[in-house]
Amino acid sequence: MTLRAVVTGVGHYLPERVVENAEFEKSLDTTDEWIRSRSGIERRHFAAPDETTSSMATAAARAALEMAGTDVQDVDAVVLATSTADLTFPSAATMVQAQLGMKTGFAFDIQAVCAGFVFALSNANALILSGQARRVLVIGAETFSRIMDWTDRSTCVLFGDGAGAVLLEAQDGDGTAQDRGILSTDLNSDGSHRDLLYVDGGVSTGTTGYLRMQGNQVFRHAVSKLAATATTAMERAGVSDGDIDWIVPHQANIRIIEGTAKKLGLPMEQVVVTVQDHGNTSAASIPLALSVAHARGQIKRGDLLVTEAIGGGLAWGAVVLRW
Repeated sequence: MTLRAVVTGVGHYLPERVVENAEFEKSLDTTDEWIRSRSGIERRHFAAPDETTSSMATAAARAALEMAGTDVQDVDAVVLATSTADLTFPSAATMVQAQLGMKTGFAFDIQAVCAGFVFALSNANALILSGQARRVLVIGAETFSRIMDWTDRSTCVLFGDGAGAVLLEAQDGDGTAQDRGILSTDLNSDGSHRDLLYVDGGVSTGTTGYLRMQGNQVFRHAVSKLAATATTAMERAGVSDGDIDWIVPHQANIRIIEGTAKKLGLPMEQVVVTVQDHGNTSAASIPLALSVAHARGQIKRGDLLVTEAIGGGLAWGAVVLRW
């Protein structure tokens, strides 16, 4: 028998406020058509003043627990991927732990920007395989609307807020690619590309700062790196592109999503796409897409998924899992 980390619950939360592309036409030299043609984004959600990364993460976690039929006191750990934690410290994950009323276990944040949820899944998988935890809440949550430069039309129209969560549970498998659960992971980073995507604030500046991005350069790296990491993860899992039911990519830009699918030899009919409704929600985008796709009836038990992401760092990676 082989231990596997199996998804038993999934959920998401989106703020009530929906911002259509047309809203940006009032303050920026841009149009709905310009935004759609370059990104595929039509609308996004922005958090209310009283909403935080941890409060949205908590709502998504509750939805995942409800689907799984699991009491929070049976959860051993919370791993939260975010670049927009409520405070410098303590971690947003410990705030979620408190808001859920979770009295035992442990919680921590992972910061790998848009690749954060992939890194969090990999770490949660390791916790389960090592025996340190049997049930782990893995969450991606962001309030990127609070680090936008609203005068920069190349970035501020791209991002949104939200949260998604999955509950992973240790279950026995046969040690084959037919097992449910995480079958393989692949993580990468290259710090020499820091200036391509970063926030110009932090402890060293004494400011929160704004997101800065060299979009063309990020795009150039994204497709090749995403296809490569997905291929590596598939090879480690012992599966091929013909075995894949769904790609669930980071929802950054429709052209990146299409380019990666083409490089992997998979049709867009097998790609979960939510970028048009959510924008780029960074570490929240993959769990949001998983939850929405499950609610739509796209992803079903037994389906084989590849999920991949790239973000500031640069950091990128992929996970192969059977739903």
